[in-house]
Amino acid sequence: MPSATTPGSVDQPALDYERWRRGYGVIQHSETTCHQARDMASELVAAGLQPDTATVYRKLASLDRLASAGLWLVAHMTYTRRVDASGAPLLPSDFKNNPEGHTGGALNMVPAYAAYMALNNLTGQTRSWLMGQGHCVAAIEALNVLTGNLHPEQQDRYQGENGLSRLVSDYYSFRQRPDGSMEAPLGSHVTPHTAGGLIEGGYLGFAELQYGHMPLPGESLVAFLSDGAAEEQRGGDWVPRWWRAEDCGSVLPVMIANGRRIEQRTELGTREGLERFGEHLSHRGFEPLRFDGRDPAAFVCALFTMEQKLDRYRQQARSETLPYPALIPYGIAETSKGYGFYGAGSNLAHNLPLPGNPRIDTRARELFRYHAGLLWVPPAQLADAVSQLSQHQQQERPLERDHALAMRNPPDPVIPALPSSQDYGSPMLAVDDFFKALVAANPALRPRVGNPDELASNRLEGILNDLKHRVNDPETGQESVHGQIITVLNEEAVVSACLANKAGLNLVASYEAFCVKMLGAIRQELIFARQQKELGRPARWLGFPVIATSHTWENGKNQQSHQDTTFCESLLGEMNDVSRVLFPADYNSTLEALRGVYLGRGQLTCMVVPKGERPVVFDRSEAQALAKIGALVVDEDTSPGEPVMLIANGAYQLSEMIGASERLRGTGTPFRLVYVQEPGRFREPRDTLEATQCVRDLEQEQLFPRRMRRRVALTHMRPEVFRGHLLPLFPQPSKSRILGYINRGGTLNEAGMLFANRCSWAHVLAACADVLERPPGEWLSSGELAALEGRGDAALITRSQN
Repeated sequence: MPSATTPGSVDQPALDYERWRRGYGVIQHSETTCHQARDMASELVAAGLQPDTATVYRKLASLDRLASAGLWLVAHMTYTRRVDASGAPLLPSDFKNNPEGHTGGALNMVPAYAAYMALNNLTGQTRSWLMGQGHCVAAIEALNVLTGNLHPEQQDRYQGENGLSRLVSDYYSFRQRPDGSMEAPLGSHVTPHTAGGLIEGGYLGFAELQYGHMPLPGESLVAFLSDGAAEEQRGGDWVPRWWRAEDCGSVLPVMIANGRRIEQRTELGTREGLERFGEHLSHRGFEPLRFDGRDPAAFVCALFTMEQKLDRYRQQARSETLPYPALIPYGIAETSKGYGFYGAGSNLAHNLPLPGNPRIDTRARELFRYHAGLLWVPPAQLADAVSQLSQHQQQERPLERDHALAMRNPPDPVIPALPSSQDYGSPMLAVDDFFKALVAANPALRPRVGNPDELASNRLEGILNDLKHRVNDPETGQESVHGQIITVLNEEAVVSACLANKAGLNLVASYEAFCVKMLGAIRQELIFARQQKELGRPARWLGFPVIATSHTWENGKNQQSHQDTTFCESLLGEMNDVSRVLFPADYNSTLEALRGVYLGRGQLTCMVVPKGERPVVFDRSEAQALAKIGALVVDEDTSPGEPVMLIANGAYQLSEMIGASERLRGTGTPFRLVYVQEPGRFREPRDTLEATQCVRDLEQEQLFPRRMRRRVALTHMRPEVFRGHLLPLFPQPSKSRILGYINRGGTLNEAGMLFANRCSWAHVLAACADVLERPPGEWLSSGELAALEGRGDAALITRSQN
């Protein structure tokens, strides 16, 4: 307690402390929290961050009232169509016909997010925040509206008279604009409308994989995490393996341990489970700190303590008095699902805690009135609380809406100029050469390489030698405590390391078949980036490639689990302005494509790149044209007669097409061979934003003249996917044939894979005969025909592979 005052004087700190200590509504303070608050108040004053302890206690009392109002508003967002700020009981017609909301988790997040805001105020520093459980967004939106921490579209809609009623009415309203989009700037999960939001949080577990890689030195991030995700997503417990004082900011992970999933208790919902989890964290390099997750002041004290501890560990690590891994303080907020409202701790708390709909159920309505009444804060008290905790101008700090991670906008990288190649070689060597030079040319941009298995065998040995695996105890010259390569046999974890490094240079490389495991994390990122662009606030982080190599057509030796084209197909289904899919065929086309990839903003690129030796097909100018337009005429024969259009997509497919075209040329059959490096450029655009990325009709006609009606395509992907996305390239389906991966494989070599999937040069010629309505014997021998028909020796085809 503050020191005693002179006789007869007013002990203001004691009075303000006592007012706070009594709590407010359902918010109560344990003796442990009271002791921690007194210590924190003294430290804040000693550090010059607050003028006196009385001010700290007044702010903590304001926090109680802000949190209580947040709980009140969250309950209304689920159940009501309007609010009455005076606290008067609502009428049956004021309740929703169909209430919706992840109410319990949102209620648990209110004291957490309110405390985050209060801590920023108490220390005069705006930290970043991240929430893994995006379905708890009602807590964030409610407190943002109450404090005025809003983007313009929410400011206009939810501030002022009837603003709160419009907020609760909008929540789960399902109303649409004429174009089909949502009418309300509000969703069921975090969206770009959510002030300061970073990820949707619809895929539980990815926040755990990303938060450790997000902040830069000098930045601080509070990460709110899910106890359910901790049980189900491996990788969040690896943060101490990656955190380094030299290139990482402060991370303050806090698990909301409410003990319940949707319909059952989690393991952490038991005392024994929590204790085991704490032991697990200790073994993994964390320093667990358990506290009262029902009390916003306990959150403030915990975060304040965690940050101080990590700052000490940072200083010790930088002075080399503390070996890595440094301990990472980890908060465990113990609470019950839906604390603060009826039904807390039950399965029903997850969504709709009341036993019925208050609009038609009298008992449910009375329960709502009673429990909401416990949370109500008189408007004058609430206004004073908000004023106490919202002093951004006086403190000269940004709104929480504009925290550092939400405003990422690094400078354009210097793009290195590298010589083209004329030699037969692996296109992956272009990736190796380019990224090494890119990192060297941009020392201020933190590099991260996501590697789920091996780099050397994927021809990235130069990157490995320069950047090294990040480890705590190096064994070889390719490992370092300060390495920039995040290597772990978990594709989700390594891609998350790069998705999180939005202020730096990133590269992810994996076997194509195993990239599929990254799809959830990548899709969440793409959705958010696209929505940001639609709002007119496009993401400014630097684009990077996810390299799918050791791919389907060159991985026959490893059985069919390693033969899967799903990754590029899935990303081709996303919007092309945020999700590019490229198939460079040689060293030069790979090199030129990479230049544009790293100049992109808010855009991820899937690059399917062979690691095997491939001939150089394109010179520098041709590779530049491919990178610019997405396709290029490779060869053409203008002999008399109706030509056949040959369309290749994929490096091995291009070689097969070249082999087939030579047979056609030998018989005087006219053809045009076009290589499609970026298929998404030639789709029918799905909206105006995607249209800006698509090739114009005139350019498309120059490449694919409509007079060439008969067409044969050979794609890296499944043929149905290629045909579906590139429908404009096949105006007459009856005169078109598309060949590609048809789910055949095993233990085969490259030529065997092509033959098994009917994708060899010979199969191309058979398809040409089909569309030209001519006998295939014009270009194929009887033995080759027998092989195609399954009657002969396949080696006649596979030995002739180009």
